[in-house]
Amino acid sequence: MKVRIAVPNKGRLREPTLNLLRKAGLRGEYSGRLLYSQTSNPNIELIFARAMDIPGFVALGAADLGVTGHDYVVEAGVEVLELLDLGYGRARIVVAAPEDSVDSLRDVKPGSVVATKYINIARRFFESIGLEVSILRISGAAEVTPYLGIADLIVDVTSTGSTLAMHRLRILTEVMDTSARLIANPSSFKSKRELVEEVRLALDSVIRAEGMKLIMMNVPDDKLSSVLAVLPAMAGPTIAEVKAEVKMWEVYTVVSESDLYRVINEAKKAGGRDIVVLPIERVVL
Repeated sequence: MKVRIAVPNKGRLREPTLNLLRKAGLRGEYSGRLLYSQTSNPNIELIFARAMDIPGFVALGAADLGVTGHDYVVEAGVEVLELLDLGYGRARIVVAAPEDSVDSLRDVKPGSVVATKYINIARRFFESIGLEVSILRISGAAEVTPYLGIADLIVDVTSTGSTLAMHRLRILTEVMDTSARLIANPSSFKSKRELVEEVRLALDSVIRAEGMKLIMMNVPDDKLSSVLAVLPAMAGPTIAEVKAEVKMWEVYTVVSESDLYRVINEAKKAGGRDIVVLPIERVVL
């Protein structure tokens, strides 16, 4: 039994996805021209496709799993399971207009032309606010369409808004948030549950380890309680007695990188010594 994973063949989700797979131990040949590839796990193979096509491939069973944006899942409107928010590719789907045209959605006239690749998302949004518009399907950059005079508004994805500002476009409203997701074919999720869960766990463990560090230190017996009081941990610090002339304990725990400076200093003041900080590749709960 094998599991086939569809991953983006280009675009902003490709490299983060391939890096995640490598860190999860699913290494392979990932050159830009390949359409499919075996991974280091003989039971798992990859196919490379456009991110917007991946929900359809997974829904049809051409792939058991897929990595794509939540926006593409919503746009496709197909039956897939979202198993995991992968945490990268975060962006917003927005409605934008030229800066010198309208100030808000209230100023948009019925019959205005909206350029977008998100046909279904845009149609549902404007229907929800009761504004009749004409949808212009495009596959390239939407930002240029108002400049060319073929659209009044655009519905597009943005991370920082800088590209929109560069083209003198103003965000009128946000439609939805999006990020990269691990999705599954419902039938594959049942029939290949064990392998699917292995993939999900591998990816999740890498994501959980991001920004986490392992701290190890030696603590004299009379300082142990003071040191433990300042150490955060997922399930309590781990301690082991060290064989030495003076009773000593080896203490280690996992902390967020953002807390590292504070924890090290507090542990040192409380009596910890020989402090070592190590990177963490995975966290499996």
